[in-house]
Amino acid sequence: MSSSPFPDDENADPLLAIYFEKRAHLIRFFAARTRSIAAAEDLAQDLYLKLAARKDTAEAQAPAAMLYRIATNLMLDAARGSQRSRQRDTTWRSETGAFVSGEAINPSIPADDALIDNERMRELAQAVLALPPQMQRAFRLHKLEERSQAETARAMGVSVKAVEKHISAAVRALALRLGS
Repeated sequence: MSSSPFPDDENADPLLAIYFEKRAHLIRFFAARTRSIAAAEDLAQDLYLKLAARKDTAEAQAPAAMLYRIATNLMLDAARGSQRSRQRDTTWRSETGAFVSGEAINPSIPADDALIDNERMRELAQAVLALPPQMQRAFRLHKLEERSQAETARAMGVSVKAVEKHISAAVRALALRLGS
């Protein structure tokens, strides 16, 4: 092989020699554009591999300019590949999305856990419906609609203390019914 990865070799590829000389600058160059040191390190390594694999080691008139041109092209190719990958993944998820009873299943949650969670939500909804009307209303306004106890009291036309009692009783009743 005619090119050597060592810049001191008299037969060294001029682009590889410039690469070793400018490696720290290249990493900063990549990091400034990708906003990631890890991605910058990966791109610098990919650049080295691309340069080392070249068969043509002819002298360039401006090797530093050529090195940065290759680096820029490599970075743009990586960005395009990443964008294509994201688009492909998004399309795949939208076309192959799994649904159970009309509800989308989150692929990061195991299917059996998702079914159990859905069943527990149905049980909770039924348990809330079984509560006495005032207790049910206080629970819904405060816990499900996330209103403050004062807002709930105003909406129900009762005191804050009454709302506290209704919510406390509702939580106890739901815990007993759901076995939690």
